[in-house]
Amino acid sequence: MTVMNLFNLDGKTAIITGGGRGLGAMMAEAFAEAGANIVVCSRKVEACQETANKIEKMGVKALALACDVTSESDVESVIQKTLEKFGSIDILVNNSGATWGAPVIDMPLDAWKKVMDVNVTGTFLMSRAVGKTMIEQNSGKIINIASVAGLGGIDPTLMDTIGYNTSKGAVITFTKDLAAKWGQYNINVNAIAPGFFPTKMSKAIMDRGKESLLAKTPLNRFGTEEDLKGTALFLASKASDYITGDVVIVDGGMHVL
Repeated sequence: MTVMNLFNLDGKTAIITGGGRGLGAMMAEAFAEAGANIVVCSRKVEACQETANKIEKMGVKALALACDVTSESDVESVIQKTLEKFGSIDILVNNSGATWGAPVIDMPLDAWKKVMDVNVTGTFLMSRAVGKTMIEQNSGKIINIASVAGLGGIDPTLMDTIGYNTSKGAVITFTKDLAAKWGQYNINVNAIAPGFFPTKMSKAIMDRGKESLLAKTPLNRFGTEEDLKGTALFLASKASDYITGDVVIVDGGMHVL
């Protein structure tokens, strides 16, 4: 097997939650470029359909589905429809996310619950549902999208988002524990902790704190599509077969300062 073959996803099927835009769409395109068939799902199915249409022009098959990752029935429907169309599920990217900005004392309980439900419970529900198929296959790759915000405390002038930060810390621990539980089934579970990429969710923070953020980033720039695609493909492919329970930080070095 050549080095390039290690990154080949021909014949594989990948589900990406929140795949209609932002980081999810970037990863969906990366997997499609490597030959995988793609399922993109989110509450906004129209955006997913746009991504699916773009992906099919790359010569692979794609499916766009509506899904609220906090709904057991929605999650099960995605799994069923994916298996009906493709017959297997080889890769899952838990990318759907929510955030809420507010000082801790002003954080509404409903907002806290929403962020935790989407970011943590949604990751659990999708992993549990996909795990049934991956265990039967005795193979699979699960990639959870965490954040540098989940690695520790964050300056409140930049991110006064305690629910989001807490949820991403939980995703990191979930990743490590699930890797310990499912390694026996040849399932790799890893996480990516992105820094600041120009997405709808992060744009306001990046615009407001650009100078401060770049000053704390050794590479002195924000992330681009290419900066995430390679990492995601590595964790989805045979190239990472002996890696599990890890968190790959993609932040231009911000976490070292």
